[in-house]
Amino acid sequence: MARIAVRAAREALAEQEATSQPGTGLAGPRASVTVGGGTARLGLSLDLPYPIDLADASRRLQQYVSTRVSQLTGIKVTEVTLAIEHLVPIGGAGLDGGRVQ
Repeated sequence: MARIAVRAAREALAEQEATSQPGTGLAGPRASVTVGGGTARLGLSLDLPYPIDLADASRRLQQYVSTRVSQLTGIKVTEVTLAIEHLVPIGGAGLDGGRVQ
């Protein structure tokens, strides 16, 4: 089930235009799963592109992974927790040494 969760996370991330560009430097997601009583809880560790609306991206990712894993396994997913390991600058958002004002 962890492999299915990783695949679903990759699908969700690929839907975002910024992350579908080749060579983005995002590490692949990693997943852990706890199953009991006919339900599953998922944990995902992943990188996200920067800049991004973290709250919106997190909600969409959690919802997509929950729905997709449930569809493919027939097991209800009750929780998807995210650990965002890194924010990776994408496109023109590199750290060029400029100051934030």
